[in-house]
Amino acid sequence: MKVTLGGEAVTLVGNDLKVGDKAPDFSLNNLNNEPVQLANLLTQPVLLNVVPDIETGVCQLQTKRFNQEANKITEAKLVTISKNSREEQQNWCAGEGIDMEMLHDPELFFGREYGILIEELGIFARSIFIIDTDGKIAYVQIVPEIKQEPDYDEALTALKELINS
Repeated sequence: MKVTLGGEAVTLVGNDLKVGDKAPDFSLNNLNNEPVQLANLLTQPVLLNVVPDIETGVCQLQTKRFNQEANKITEAKLVTISKNSREEQQNWCAGEGIDMEMLHDPELFFGREYGILIEELGIFARSIFIIDTDGKIAYVQIVPEIKQEPDYDEALTALKELINS
């Protein structure tokens, strides 16, 4: 997958995950500093909203949009993951009234496991993963230009189709 930042190509490092693959398990801490494992989220379909840096404009827009959806879609779990520290996420969420599950990964473990680590920049590619209750990847969107927002409608349609299947 080719990904760019400001038109310049960047390299994604890690597993090349596709629809139908088993989602790699992870354990990342939330804002309460409690570990959250993928395996524990799978009581419902899961949408992983992955942003490069919660302190940048497009990442903020993306997270706010999915936070709004998380309050409407109760049949799934919507989770945001970024490389930011717990403190950075807490401060931003407090200032914006965000109440969705936020997981932080400053060690970039998630990015390697999910094939979205941009090693030279130390951030994740903007992406969305939807995982079914069996732990299989049902949808993947890796945004080709990091400065652009994802296709929200496509991702939310895929999530709703999974919920209703």
